[in-house]
Amino acid sequence: MRLALYKATRLGLQGIYSRVVRWVDGGPYSHCELLFSDGISASSSYIDGGVRCKRIDYDPTHWDFIDLPDAMEPAARAWFERHAGAKYDLIGNLKFVAWFVPHSKSRWFCSEAIAAALGMPESWRYGPSGLAAAVSWQPQHAT
Repeated sequence: MRLALYKATRLGLQGIYSRVVRWVDGGPYSHCELLFSDGISASSSYIDGGVRCKRIDYDPTHWDFIDLPDAMEPAARAWFERHAGAKYDLIGNLKFVAWFVPHSKSRWFCSEAIAAALGMPESWRYGPSGLAAAVSWQPQHAT
């Protein structure tokens, strides 16, 4: 299983939105997907209406990938199966710039859905770049 992180920029309003997400999140990514070992991807997408699973043909010039532990896959897939069809949380994205916007318990944005599927607490706190940093972090052990 891998975390797929979108680093390209589309044209038009989607491109403007991508740039704003990157700026607010302080990193290079504007969207993320969880890529399961069978080639199915899961996320929450405004374009697709919310939480969904589908096949994606990844252009490696547009995406970065982070390997995740295989043991996490069954629970993550089960989370997406339970939440399939939940609406996208467009308003929830505002909480990154407006502290007073509450998070929704029934709507999800991409990185929030993936963080929840991975069992991370307070999943609404993660934007795509923040999620990438969190799953990449490895504690330094004293030798």
